[in-house]
Order: sequence, then structure tokens, then C-alpha cells
Amino acid sequence: MNLTDLKPAEGAKKNAFRVGRGHGSGNGKTSGRGHKGQKARSGGGVRLGFEGGQMPLYRRLPKRGIKKKTHRNFVTIVSINVDRLNQFADGAVVTVDALKEAGIIRNPKDGVKILGNGDLTKKLTVQVGAYSESAKAKIEAAGGTAE
Repeated sequence: MNLTDLKPAEGAKKNAFRVGRGHGSGNGKTSGRGHKGQKARSGGGVRLGFEGGQMPLYRRLPKRGIKKKTHRNFVTIVSINVDRLNQFADGAVVTVDALKEAGIIRNPKDGVKILGNGDLTKKLTVQVGAYSESAKAKIEAAGGTAE
């Protein structure tokens, strides 16, 4: 097979239909836009959801839930598993800043919580906002402390 033998699939290529080219074409004069009116004008037409001045559906329906981020009354906690702490040296102090420098977290947001998935093999002093019960048990079982 050569590049010269390649052809587009049947029906894939379609010529652009040129409107306004005489009444014999069936789309001359008004170019398929009908007579007068907003949609017949250059640049005419209405935006999505416009109902001719009637109150649009999206404004008629009741709104539910929290809309603005400024009205949030909940905190965002970043959670990491205890096995991610194995990349620190034995006896190291693990803080939020240390986690950030190590690339484990990017943005601590409202705090960091250590979860108990995986195993910890190093003796570490961990100083973050919150721990799950299993994470605290694993840190202390490895000889470290969870402060």
C-alpha cells in the first residue's frame, strides 16, 4: 500500500453548501433564513436558554444547595497513609512543612490527617493535625510518637 492509494472513508468528505447563489439552487435570496425576524438578520439570534423575554426555565426553578465558595462552612483535610512516611530517615521529625518539602503533599489546606493504610518501618516523631486510631497505633508500634 502506498500513500497515494489512501482515500477517506465513504461519506467522510462532504462539500460545503454555498447559500445565496441564485433562486435556482433552492437556497438563494433569503439563503434559507426565511423572511425578516431576528434570526434572519446579520448577527441575529438569541442566547442559549432565551425564551423570548419570558422568565427562562433556569430562573423559574428553585435553587438548592451551597453555591458560593465563600459560604462554605466545612474544612478540607488532606489525608495521607502511614506507609508514605517510610521515605523519611529513621528518627526524623515529620511536620506539615517536612511533608511539603518531601513532595508528599502540595497544599495542606485546612490540615493534614494520617490514615492507617500500609506499614511503617521507621521510628518517627510525627507532628500533624490528626491521626486515625490505626495510624497512631502503627506509629507507636514502630517506636515513634504521634504528637
